[in-house]
Amino acid sequence: MGRYVIRRLLQMIPVFIGATLLIFLMVNVMGDPVAGLCGDRQCDPATAAQLRKEFGLDKPVWQQYATYMGNVFTGDFGTAFNGQKVTELMSTAFPVTIRLTVVAILFEIVIGILLGVVTGLRRGRPVDTGVLLVTLVVISVPTFVTGLLLQLLLGVKWGWISPSVSSEAPFDELIVPGLVLASVSLAYVTRLTRTSIAENRRADYVRTAVAKGLPRRRVITRHLLRNSLIPVVTFIGTDIGALMGGAIVTERIFNIHGVGFQLYQGILRQNTQTVVGFVTVLVLVFLVANLLVDLLYAVLDPRIRYA
Repeated sequence: MGRYVIRRLLQMIPVFIGATLLIFLMVNVMGDPVAGLCGDRQCDPATAAQLRKEFGLDKPVWQQYATYMGNVFTGDFGTAFNGQKVTELMSTAFPVTIRLTVVAILFEIVIGILLGVVTGLRRGRPVDTGVLLVTLVVISVPTFVTGLLLQLLLGVKWGWISPSVSSEAPFDELIVPGLVLASVSLAYVTRLTRTSIAENRRADYVRTAVAKGLPRRRVITRHLLRNSLIPVVTFIGTDIGALMGGAIVTERIFNIHGVGFQLYQGILRQNTQTVVGFVTVLVLVFLVANLLVDLLYAVLDPRIRYA
């Protein structure tokens, strides 16, 4: 196990460098950041040259990237064009988005897996058909439509929740935004669990467990569910980074100042340092989540061994 983890960590290094290089190159072709700083009025040549020199934009792209990566390994993600450290923006944005992601993941695990198990065990019955129809509707409706409808009904008309989230963003205020963020993934988790349960239910090891007279609950939890959760864990693990990076729409709807909000502002203002810095951390989140998912396979299925 130890050698496998070390090998995976070494494999993550070229992936991290390649992903950040690609992001850096894409962000640098978004437009001229100096023009974004000056707004509608054009900067005079002297001011533009001074700004480019101050932020290192006068150097070749490869040199900018090398300087950026060297600073990243020391914990310095650069300075935004307003003079604020990107790490300061991260210290306020990431805790909010992490809480929002935790709420969304809990919805996926609790509701998604529970519905998937129920429908998988009752395949073809009315409850199965009803859940399939509901999940199909959830997948078909865009997230911004779901968010605006829930905000209008629960926040404006019925007054059950606040239409927007406060700056502290406590867990109780993130329940509805978390449900909106998790809605599509929750539907996929339900369908994936349902399919996996229905397929493994006909497997020989399940029939053997039933024939041995084991209680139904033990057959489901110890035998059927553990093997059926492997593809679900894969999906949820990769979805963690996607939820954090894809929270732009949800955070805009509920006025949450998290990672999505900062990315939106950075793209809007062509603030390359902010965009590259936040996406670099998201790449790390993806890599770590994938490693944890691979290690979790061995917990769910004892037959899996890592050398």
